[in-house]
Amino acid sequence: MISVNEFKTGLTIEFEGDIWRIIDFQHVKPGKGAAFVRSKLRNLRTGNVNEKTFRAGEKVEKAQIDNRRMQYLYANGDDHVFMDNESYEQIELPSAQIEEELNYLRENMEIHIVSFKGEILGVELPVTVTLEVTETEPGIKGDTASGGSKPATLETGLVVQVPFFVNVGDKLIINTEEGEYVSRA
Repeated sequence: MISVNEFKTGLTIEFEGDIWRIIDFQHVKPGKGAAFVRSKLRNLRTGNVNEKTFRAGEKVEKAQIDNRRMQYLYANGDDHVFMDNESYEQIELPSAQIEEELNYLRENMEIHIVSFKGEILGVELPVTVTLEVTETEPGIKGDTASGGSKPATLETGLVVQVPFFVNVGDKLIINTEEGEYVSRA
C-alpha cells in the first residue's frame, strides 16, 4: 500500500478492481478544508483516461507491473507475434489489444510487453521510432523548412503532417506519444 501523497507520474496502482497508470497528478491544499490529490489515470486494460480525486493520506495498492523486452516478428492474420529476446518464447496478441501501437510497429522492432500477474496488458513503445515515407506529394523547389506542412503516409500506414521538403523514401523520426513528426533521421 502507498499513500496518495507518494504519487509519481508513471506509477501503476490497483484501484476499483483495475490497473491504472498515473499520467498526471496535483497536490491541492485549499485555504479552507482538507488537502487532496487530483490525478489523471489511464486504465491499462482499456486505455481509458479518468480523473480521480483522492483525500490526502488515502492509501491505494501499488501494482507490480512486469516489463519484458521482446521483438515484434510478424502479423499472423489478426494476431501479432512477439518473441522474448532471452528465452525465445513467442506470444501472440490480437490486433484489437494493440490497435494504436500498430501504427508504429515494424518487423524486428524491440519493444516492451507490459503484464500484470501473467495477464498481458499491452505493448510499451519507445518515445520515438524511425519510419519510412511511402507516399506524399512531391516537394516543390523553394519550399522552406518553416513554410507549412503536407500529409505523408508512412510504412505502417500512419498518416502524419510533415514539412514540404520531405519526400518518398525519407526516413522520419516520429513521436509515438503524440503521433507527430519530429525530424528526418
